[in-house]
Amino acid sequence: MEREIIKIDEAKCNGCGECVPNCPEGAIQIIDNKARLVSDLFCDGLGACIGHCPEGAIQIEKRDASVYDEKKTMENIVKAGNNTIIAHLKHLSEHNETKFLKESFDVLKEKNIYINPAEIQSKIAHQGCPGMQTMDFSKEERSNTDAPGKRESELKQWPIQLHLVSPNASYYQNKDILIAADCTAYTLGDFHKEFMKNKGLAIACPKLDSNKEVYVEKITAMIDVARINTITVAMMEVPCCSGLLQIVNKAVSGAKRKVPVKSIIISIKGEILEEIWNN
Repeated sequence: MEREIIKIDEAKCNGCGECVPNCPEGAIQIIDNKARLVSDLFCDGLGACIGHCPEGAIQIEKRDASVYDEKKTMENIVKAGNNTIIAHLKHLSEHNETKFLKESFDVLKEKNIYINPAEIQSKIAHQGCPGMQTMDFSKEERSNTDAPGKRESELKQWPIQLHLVSPNASYYQNKDILIAADCTAYTLGDFHKEFMKNKGLAIACPKLDSNKEVYVEKITAMIDVARINTITVAMMEVPCCSGLLQIVNKAVSGAKRKVPVKSIIISIKGEILEEIWNN
C-alpha cells in the first residue's frame, strides 16, 4: 500500500546515530556506518527522528510500503523497557494517533504491563511541542479589543488543526462546534463573527490532509464522549472540499449519539452560497 514513511539520504548521513534513540519503534539502525530503515512495518511515518538528524538526511515521502502494524511494533518495544514504552506512547499521543494508542494499551494489558496514562500526558505537557498543548482561553479577557478599528477574535482555544486537537478538550464539552475547511476563513471577511462565536473549532483540508480516518474517529469521540450539541461544517464551493462533509457524515453515522449537522458552502469570492441543516 502507499503511505507516508521516512527516507534516509545516504549521501548526507554520517552515521552519528542521533536518530536511533529517537525512534522508539526500532525502525532505524546503524549498519555499515549509515542509518538504515530496517523495517517498513515499524515505521509509523510520523517523523520523530527527523528533528534529531544534524545532517538533514531524513525526510518523509509517500511510497509503497508494508502496512504499519502497531501491535507488532509494541511487541518489539516492550523488550526495551518502560522508558522506551513511554517514549512511544508519548509520540503517538502528541500526534493524536488515537487508534494506535488504543492498540498499544491493549498489548500492554495483555502482557500485564501497567503504564499510567497521566504520566504520558505529563511528559507531553513538559517536553512536547508548545504548539500542540491544549489551551482553553475562553474565560480570559482580551487586551486592546476596544481600540478603534479593532475587532475581537472569536478564537478561544489552541490547537485548532483536527490532527492536533484532543476530542476530549474542555472547549468541545457540551458545545456547538465548527469544522472548517482551511481556506474558508480567508475568503469570508466576517468569518469570526459569523461562524466562530461561541463555538469550538477544528480545521482540516479534505484534499491535502493524510490519515483522514483519524478525523472520523475524533469527530465520533466529540459526539459520544465530549457530547457536543451540533456540528457546523464550513466548506468552499470547489468539489474537493465536499470531502469534509463526507468525513463528518461518516463520523455521525458511526456515533452512538445523533447530532444535527449544518453544512455551509462559501464561494471563492467570499459569498455564502448555501446553508442546510441535516437533522
